[in-house]
Amino acid sequence: MKVDVLLGLQWGDEGKGKVVDVLTPKYDVITRFQGGPNAGHTLEFDNFKHVLHNIPSGIFHSSKVNIIGNGVVLDPITFKSEIDSLKEKGYDITDNLYISKKAHLILPTHRILDAASEASKGKTKIGSTLKGIGPTYMDKTGRNGLRVGDVLLNFEEKYAALKDKHIKMLSMYDFEYNVEEFEKGLAEGIELLRSCKLIDSEHEINKYIKEGKSILAEGAQGTLLDIDFGSYPFVTSSNTICAGACTGMGVAPNKIGEVFGIFKAYCTRVGSGPFPTELFDADGDEMRKAGNEFGSTTGRPRRCGWIDLVALKYAVMINGVTQLIMMKGDVLSCFDTIKVGTGYKINGEVTEEFPFELPEKVEMVYDELPGWKTDLTGIKSEADFPKELSDYIAYLEERLEVPIKIVSVGPDREQTIVR
Repeated sequence: MKVDVLLGLQWGDEGKGKVVDVLTPKYDVITRFQGGPNAGHTLEFDNFKHVLHNIPSGIFHSSKVNIIGNGVVLDPITFKSEIDSLKEKGYDITDNLYISKKAHLILPTHRILDAASEASKGKTKIGSTLKGIGPTYMDKTGRNGLRVGDVLLNFEEKYAALKDKHIKMLSMYDFEYNVEEFEKGLAEGIELLRSCKLIDSEHEINKYIKEGKSILAEGAQGTLLDIDFGSYPFVTSSNTICAGACTGMGVAPNKIGEVFGIFKAYCTRVGSGPFPTELFDADGDEMRKAGNEFGSTTGRPRRCGWIDLVALKYAVMINGVTQLIMMKGDVLSCFDTIKVGTGYKINGEVTEEFPFELPEKVEMVYDELPGWKTDLTGIKSEADFPKELSDYIAYLEERLEVPIKIVSVGPDREQTIVR
């Protein structure tokens, strides 16, 4: 048995949480392999909206094993808040949640460092979620970090030493802060972690593979935010691509099976950075309103634009995508004409290759296709698709050379059409 990987192909917010929830019945184990509470995976069912930040999106299926892998960075404070919120809704998920001892901890001073660094950049800020993600990964690669397993081994002493180091680093910034305010809830979060099922996840996951268990690896953020292959420096601090699943779980490359690539029928982005197809007109406002495009973690309005095939083909290539999943087709129902970005015109030349550095302003080459002007939210099968939607899907499949297996026509788990 191999590990299937599900990840976003754009700048995040593609709808990964919903798809994981839909696919979970087919799997025995769901695992997160990178990122942290900057992720906001939204699931809607039974007239409730659930937003998960640290916890894998298979958690609402009580018979499934859910693992937070070693590549994830975990904030004990937000983790406890998330657990408490789920308990209030009647979900006690600690029985089927396992956490890698090797996952790194986000500490209060990481969040302060994040805020201080972002504030110091002024107009060059990258649009950080200020969750402490970047400073935590920096400590990880700098071999200074604390890991989940450290909560069992003289944690208070280790925390005090790293906290002192961070405070010395903060003296370089003109930034006011109150450590005690940021530390509220830390002790309770650490105690909660100590009570959880902490495991050597790489051993457990490989045991599951040998036993023939089916495993789905859930990515966070999106390919174009990858630290190596995204629109650097406006990226996240981890490898969001398929290869990140190997290092974030401890599985060999030859153990990867299907690669599900999720994309929206259009594009969105939160925070700073280049966005070639971004719309600044009424069409962009209409997309934002129809798609409820506001960050599930930050609440910030998302930037909206037409689909970008240059970036999408690049993401398909980098990840080795075997199946595509198109989200939010219903959002485009209000448009007479739908545009598809097919090339970047840079310095007078058109390219279909994602460049080393994406300029802030790129002249986009577009194809235009007729819109479907039909409410899709009540559709139950592919046979009911309007012809224009089927044509749009066929056009994308031809350009991307990968089949689109699932089409989402609304936020609820029931509004998911398997082709």
